[in-house]
Amino acid sequence: MGRLRKKHNWKGRLQSTSAQTAAGERHSDVQVEIQEGKELKGVDGSNVLVLPATKTKKQKVEHHVNKKKPLTKKQRKNLEKVLELKEKKAHRAEILSKLSEVQLPQTEMKMLYTTSKLGIGDKLYQTKKLMDGEQNGSVTTEKISSLSGANRKRRREEDDEEEMDRETSDSESEGTDSDEDEEQIAEEKPLEKTSSPEKEDNEKKQPEVKEEEEKKVIEIKEIHRKEEESKPAVFIPVDRLPEIQEARLRLPILAEEQVIMEAVSENECVVLCGETGSGKTTQVPQFLYEAGYGSSGGIIGVTEPRRVAAISMSQRVAKEMNLSTGVVSYQIRFEGNVTENTKIKFMTDGVLLKEIQKDFLLQKYSVIIIDEAHERSVYTDILIGLLSRIAPLRNRRGLPMKLIIMSATLRVEDFTENQRLFRAPPPVIKVEARQFPVTVHFNKRTQMEDYTGEAFHKICKIHRMLPSGGILVFLTGQAEVHSVCRRLRKAFPYRPNREHTDSVDAEVLRTSRRAKKKNVCLPKISLDNYSALPVDEGDEDRQAGIDEDDGEGSDLELELGDHLDSDQEEKSDPSIPLYVLPLYSLLAPEQQAKVFRPPPAGARLCVVATNVAETSLTIPGIKYVVDCGRVKKRFYDRVTGVSTFKVTWISQASANQRAGRAGRTEAGHCYRLYSSAVFGDFSLFSEAEITRRPVDDLVLQMKDLNIEKVVNFPFPTPPSTETLISAEQLLISLGALEEPPRRGRLNEMERARLSCPISPLGRAMAAFPVSPRYAKMLALGRQQGCMPYIITIVSAMTVREIFEEYDRPAGSEEESSRMSGKKARSVQMKRLWAGQGQSLLLGDLMVLLGAVGACEFAGCSQQFCEGNGLRYKAMLEIRRLRGQLTNAVNSVCADASVFVDHQMAPPTDAQVVYLRQIVLAGLGDHLARRVQNEDLLDPKWRNGYKTPLLDEPVFIHPSSTLHKTLPEFVVYQEIMETTKMFMRGVCGVQPEWIPKLLPQYCHFSAPENNPAPWYCPQTGRIKCQQQSTFFRVGWKLPAVELDYPEGLERYKLFAKFFLEGQVCPKLQQFSTCLLSSPAVMMKTWAKLQPRTEVLLSALVSEKVDNKTSLEAAWTKNYKYLLSAYCQWVPESLHPKVTKCWPPI
Repeated sequence: MGRLRKKHNWKGRLQSTSAQTAAGERHSDVQVEIQEGKELKGVDGSNVLVLPATKTKKQKVEHHVNKKKPLTKKQRKNLEKVLELKEKKAHRAEILSKLSEVQLPQTEMKMLYTTSKLGIGDKLYQTKKLMDGEQNGSVTTEKISSLSGANRKRRREEDDEEEMDRETSDSESEGTDSDEDEEQIAEEKPLEKTSSPEKEDNEKKQPEVKEEEEKKVIEIKEIHRKEEESKPAVFIPVDRLPEIQEARLRLPILAEEQVIMEAVSENECVVLCGETGSGKTTQVPQFLYEAGYGSSGGIIGVTEPRRVAAISMSQRVAKEMNLSTGVVSYQIRFEGNVTENTKIKFMTDGVLLKEIQKDFLLQKYSVIIIDEAHERSVYTDILIGLLSRIAPLRNRRGLPMKLIIMSATLRVEDFTENQRLFRAPPPVIKVEARQFPVTVHFNKRTQMEDYTGEAFHKICKIHRMLPSGGILVFLTGQAEVHSVCRRLRKAFPYRPNREHTDSVDAEVLRTSRRAKKKNVCLPKISLDNYSALPVDEGDEDRQAGIDEDDGEGSDLELELGDHLDSDQEEKSDPSIPLYVLPLYSLLAPEQQAKVFRPPPAGARLCVVATNVAETSLTIPGIKYVVDCGRVKKRFYDRVTGVSTFKVTWISQASANQRAGRAGRTEAGHCYRLYSSAVFGDFSLFSEAEITRRPVDDLVLQMKDLNIEKVVNFPFPTPPSTETLISAEQLLISLGALEEPPRRGRLNEMERARLSCPISPLGRAMAAFPVSPRYAKMLALGRQQGCMPYIITIVSAMTVREIFEEYDRPAGSEEESSRMSGKKARSVQMKRLWAGQGQSLLLGDLMVLLGAVGACEFAGCSQQFCEGNGLRYKAMLEIRRLRGQLTNAVNSVCADASVFVDHQMAPPTDAQVVYLRQIVLAGLGDHLARRVQNEDLLDPKWRNGYKTPLLDEPVFIHPSSTLHKTLPEFVVYQEIMETTKMFMRGVCGVQPEWIPKLLPQYCHFSAPENNPAPWYCPQTGRIKCQQQSTFFRVGWKLPAVELDYPEGLERYKLFAKFFLEGQVCPKLQQFSTCLLSSPAVMMKTWAKLQPRTEVLLSALVSEKVDNKTSLEAAWTKNYKYLLSAYCQWVPESLHPKVTKCWPPI
């Protein structure tokens, strides 16, 4: 029945549709007859069916629905694929947004490189230069290198979509979906089909533009291809030893050689970041040498911040390359082995800065490598700023030069993001971590005071308990290094002439020593009061065996800082010898070289060093590093000029550098004597040195390079404006720079103050490799034969610490008595060298002069230095600096004829006076005056001195020869703050010298009338007497004889003395016949007489106020002043005056 009911009258229902259509097509039979021009109301052409008609009855139409058939497996799989594609497209935006959150910014992406093409011959590194639009802030799209490939890819994607659409439509035609999702897919598909013709239309419009772009790309490729063909690859073979080559291949930087060399060849500047142990210092120069940068007549220059690093690195590279030291050489301040065949040159940064002064373009160098740029030394910053301008200038002139900046940290923002330094940021290449892993162990507690004792106990535990491997200890200063070395040598003595017991015997001795301890009181532990704290940093040490009990009673002392039983730990134990070596910058070179040699058989190496071992040095065999976390730095007060050495915490970057020393040759451990919480408070990076020291020497060197506006120099980290202003003011007072104008607009005066040009005296001072104050002393030394003495004094003042320090604590009574004897001998020799009378007033500088003279007279032997308390290394450095300064003086003054005299006689009393005056002229801003009794309001000021810039008193050090003499005025080399502020390098001066030699620091009163101004026949100038005071502090100085101040009054006085005949004696015969008295020139009513105005205007017009300028004017015009003088004499004498003119 159901079927019959469904099919009832189905044909009739189908005919109803056709009947309805026929009714719509049927024409109306109604005809309406109306007259022409008239319309029937309600009838028009738009509704012919308005009249009654038969309406066709509509019937309901029911659509025939086919029965759904189940999908086949193939159809279901196709639909599932379509659904997956739809889901991926729906989630694509979400995925891209999540990826963008973790993706690097575009600026950093441009600095990275790809390794996807490694080994296929293509370039790994692609240059990405900034477009002009990017620099202006506009966004530019990157051009695709191959447009045809992009079109093929696009067509392939469209074909895949069409195939998928076809499959989907086929599956829909076979049957309908059962789910709503499938119906939605069936509805969306036609939309996709309709969108494809729009794509085709867009593609039809673009072929012309694409063809033009393809032509441009092809042209650019052709140009690059021709350039590459014109520059063939160069490879210089290097014959290395097999074991050296095997060791090189294990370095991380070897895997990046192709990337580095491509970046170097395509860019002027490259920044290379490689952690400690990556091998960048030794391998990058070898990469460049093999690539031919040293074969085309150019030298590969490598700068190091320290002399020790420059020497050791040159020797290491020469050994690795199997070349002589004549090819791989070094050059430091006083020595070097550079030859004509040198291809790789290691040097300190100061050496390269001096070479820039002689040759600004550095034409003999093809590559400059700035190593250890993260240390941010002053000369490194200046070199980077200069080379950032030299490299583009060389490339524009067709003499390409490459600049490579190597840093051990990722602190390169000062280089890459500094638009003043590099307009386009240089690419940054990062070399992966160090060669071997280093495990870092923090202390549970931080010892704030006795960190040297903490270091000693940690070394003892490492030596007793851990496997073999060298130990490197970082301390802050020379005294601490010697103290720890002495304690370690006492605890673990090494006897080179005795056979040491082996490890088995040592273990037996250690076991027997433990067995002797019978009466041991164990502590009672209450489990109820047990602290269940989480694992702390110190547990890492205990796991490594550092803090476990070894039976010696020292582990609790190490943890709690209670070293009551330290004597027992320091007890001599020769069974486990320790080969202890110190390392610091003032150590003799032969002593420094010992740390690079293998230790004796049966002994462990232990190097106790300052931060000199932090960078560049690879001490072989180091496995354990003990880091105290501190460093001694020199701080400079830019206002007062006081220098202070303070022990401060290091930065996190320095701590990581120290830890890296343990991973250079094998996996190691670093034991930090501070907690991780303290480490977290460290600054990330060390402060740049240029921000914490005076820059007067740098400003003078830059002015000598014709960089007048130092403020605009592209410093990586610029010093403060106050520091630059104070440096220029000092150089102006020394006469090295020309004074800025004192009159004019305020803005112009401010600009002129920071861009003063260098003076001829400044050019001469810049030629001397010393501080500007000392350079001024050298420039004034050519009088009374004082130049050899000035060179010696300046050399001794430049080299620090020439006397041995005997105040350090002694390890035994025998050593204490020996040090007391040496100290007494040193004091006696200082008194002998100081002399008496005028020599004694030269003070500490006379002691330096006498010490150097006596040492040179004795042949500068090490025995003489040790017997008289002198440092042998310092005396050798003074000898070299004397030779260097002597050559510099002879080059500046060809007629100086100075030579180094090893048998130099002591100066005479007259020469000592000149030496004191020369020292005053150079150290004028370092003047101090003894506190007078009437000003003594506080007992702490007794025997103290007052300086212009300090509110606190300063004192002469007890070791100075002037400690008991106490002159009224002294000059000092520098002020060092310890328990008090002590002056170092003190010299006594006379108060009447100050206004004569330091007029720029004095305020003068008006010329005194009693005595009246007078004419000096010897100088040909007007002299007067003036009272003076020292600036700021107002110290009253004696009245002195000076040149009359500039102004109209000086012209009037010169006219008066000219008329009296004092200037020209030939005119004295006419002085009695003058029509008016010469004194009329000084009267206030002198203008009433025309002759006074005529003579005065003639002098002012030619700026004649002394005899020298008058003779120069007569050289130009021999009738100068003739007519003006004739107005002062009767007319009858005019022929006689004319006959004797000019009256010279």
